[in-house]
Amino acid sequence: MRPEKIGRVLGIGLRVAGRVAGQRIAAGTADAGRQTAASAIPTAVAANQRGRAAGRAVANASRAAGGFFRPFRRVGGILWLEVTGSFFLLFVLFFAQNLWRLRASWAHGADHSRFLLYAVLTTVFLYLGLSSFWRASRR
Repeated sequence: MRPEKIGRVLGIGLRVAGRVAGQRIAAGTADAGRQTAASAIPTAVAANQRGRAAGRAVANASRAAGGFFRPFRRVGGILWLEVTGSFFLLFVLFFAQNLWRLRASWAHGADHSRFLLYAVLTTVFLYLGLSSFWRASRR
């Protein structure tokens, strides 16, 4: 990711967080002035209004957090694919080692079925490991 894009994303996240904080501060001062009027409203209606205001504040905060964490989610996904690919390639090393040890039984022999099993497992895990790195490079 280019540095300009990271700065842009973080700037947007900070602006949204600042707007949410400003709205909450403004709502707090407006609620202080309306407390005398709120005593005339039945308590159920006042509780409903407070609940809706809290819901809006939570929604705004979650939107701000989502904007802030978006670049980290992308980097985390790439890192996850690379770690997974490395894990699969460790299995490739193990199976290839056994495959090399049983190479004398490739056509026929006592360990022919084990040789074929190791060959298939090496191929599958090699595909999984390389495709994971390929997907990480495409992101």
